[in-house]
Amino acid sequence: MTRRAFKGQPSEGLTDESRLVDGLAFEGLALARGSRLLFQDLTACYQPGVLVELTGPNGSGKTTLLRAIAGLASPAAGVIRMGRATDPEDRASLAHLLGHRDGLKGALALRAHVRFWAELFAGDAGQIDDALALVGLRGLSALPARVLSQGQARRLALTRLVIAQRPVWLLDEPAAGLDRAGKNLLADLIDRQVRQGGLVIAAVHEPLGLPAQSLALESLKP
Repeated sequence: MTRRAFKGQPSEGLTDESRLVDGLAFEGLALARGSRLLFQDLTACYQPGVLVELTGPNGSGKTTLLRAIAGLASPAAGVIRMGRATDPEDRASLAHLLGHRDGLKGALALRAHVRFWAELFAGDAGQIDDALALVGLRGLSALPARVLSQGQARRLALTRLVIAQRPVWLLDEPAAGLDRAGKNLLADLIDRQVRQGGLVIAAVHEPLGLPAQSLALESLKP
């Protein structure tokens, strides 16, 4: 995969506080959806500077695991540690969760979306134009999100990862809807996050084409 170099990147490098996150650990973790147990007995530890690809068929618990790491779903059993943080609110403040839905408002301009995320995640509002340029959308910044193609909407969603750096990225099918250029952009962003000591956990159906560790949830099915 050929990837381009970044120019004028927003949010250069992780902050000192972000570097305090020294990994992600699961201790006897079990997750359920309603009364159905998705998986159990997950014990694993991942160090900073790693991409972990979550694999398994639909319904195996990939999305639920991402939500649990982000503090949005409670384990049926076990513990999730993000560095020293076990409290869900503390974990949420250290991670970006990018779901399979882009979370856009059709009537809201592209630039307004990025400004909102900069304010929400305590990012740098002075780098909004750079973030849009990075994903190839600066020329569309004044247009409403409803005019975007599926791939362009996904690119816009990716700006939340760069407008405010967080040490852990939780990505749910991040390549969905992207063309080859968009997938190269995604790979660049993930590669940079990993090289800077960040941790990326991605639910995938197909490999992202980067060096990665694999966590097969189907093997933990009860």
